[in-house]
Formats: sequence, structure tokens, C-alpha cells
Amino acid sequence: MSTKFDLSGKFAAVTGGAQGIGRAVAERFLASGASVAIWDRDTALAEKTAKELSAKGKVIAVQVDLTKLAEVERARDETVKAFGRIDILVNNAGIAGPNAKTWEYDPAAWAQVMSINVDGPFYCCRAVVPGMIKNGYGRIVNVASIAGKEGNPNASAYSASKAAVIALTKSLGKELAGYDIGVNCVTPAAAKTAIFDQMAQEHIDFMLSKIPRNRFVQVDEVAAVITFCASADCSFTTGAVFDVSGGRATY
Repeated sequence: MSTKFDLSGKFAAVTGGAQGIGRAVAERFLASGASVAIWDRDTALAEKTAKELSAKGKVIAVQVDLTKLAEVERARDETVKAFGRIDILVNNAGIAGPNAKTWEYDPAAWAQVMSINVDGPFYCCRAVVPGMIKNGYGRIVNVASIAGKEGNPNASAYSASKAAVIALTKSLGKELAGYDIGVNCVTPAAAKTAIFDQMAQEHIDFMLSKIPRNRFVQVDEVAAVITFCASADCSFTTGAVFDVSGGRATY
């Protein structure tokens, strides 16, 4: 039986919540008593997921383009209108980008990866944190990657973007340390989600070869760690990096 963290009465926004790790987080949050807003750019998929999960608790779909601050602020306002406030923010949405040598990397593709993977979490934190401060409580969980610690070859944009997410977590965690607002991140190994569709098979094989457990992480395993970080039980730790890499991480 899964450990149940008490999220009763809490209101969460999960970016990229329509599928993969984000959906697993939404399900785990609902099972823990939270209400969930699925923030996703794929409106149809977000609404489909929200409908499928509606029997588990209160869940809404909010369309948003995370690369635009005004869109993020609109999503925040829409969520606050529906729920009253946002207690938990999970910055999960991200893309892998193409696999290429750094000196051959398409600048447009680099910019797109940074826009979604770095600007997106920054905009979300910028939009949501003032409300958390006002309400006197909050939990922010950023989904980084083991690639942000070690740097994967042929994935410089993705690796650099996830390193930036780790640094953003540490900076914001220190800035909010005087409040009951925890800011932490997780660094999963690769999981078999739609993001694999963006990767070359050679790169997928490389990632698997680096995991001592000799398998990819399950989305439910990542969601379990995120749920702890999003709970009131995670009351002292902030600015931390929680490894979910199957033994790959060396620090």
C-alpha cells in the first residue's frame, strides 16, 4: 500500500499534468485529498485527463502556454477563481529537444528548450509565490533531471535547462526560507513517457545503460517523492534536490 500524505484541503497546480509524470502526480494528489488544476498547453488532452480523474476528487483543466508570462498569470487567476488559492505548485512540464552535438545544435531548438524548461518554471513561480506569501503557506516542487547534475552527451540544451531548474530551486528556496513555503526539486532518471518520442533510440539506450537499477523509473515512483515534497510533512527541507535516479547520481 502506498504511503498517504495528507493534502486534504490543499489546492494544487500541476504543469504538464495531462500525461506522464504530471498525470501521476495529479492522481496521487487527488488520492491524498487535494484539489488539482491541470495546467497544460494541450487543451483536449488536459480536459480528457480531468474527466477521467474526476471521480477521484476535484480536478479542472486549465489551458496555458508556459512560455508567455501573461498566459501563466491568466492560468493562475483562473485557478484561484476556481479554488480560492494555490497552495502547491508542481513545475513538471518540459521537453527534451533534439539529440545533437553542442556545436551542431540548432539555435532555435535551444531557445525552445530553454523557453519551456526554464522560463516556464520561472514564470509560474513568479506568478504564484506572492499569493503563497500572502496566504502564509506553500509548497513548490520543480521537476529537474539527473541530466541537470551530470550532463548527458548529445543533449546539451536539456541538460543545461535542468541544471538551471536545480539552481532556480536553490535560489528561491533561500529567498522563501523565512516563510512556511518549501521549494524543492526532484532529479529523476528517464521515465518511459511521451518525451521519449523526442529522443533518438541511441540516446534512450545510453540513458538506460547509466542506471544501476537497470530499468527506467516509473512515473508513480517520481510522483511519490513529489507528493512528500508537496506535503506539510516536508516542513524544514527547502532548496533541496531529491534523487530519483535509480543509483545513477554521484552527488
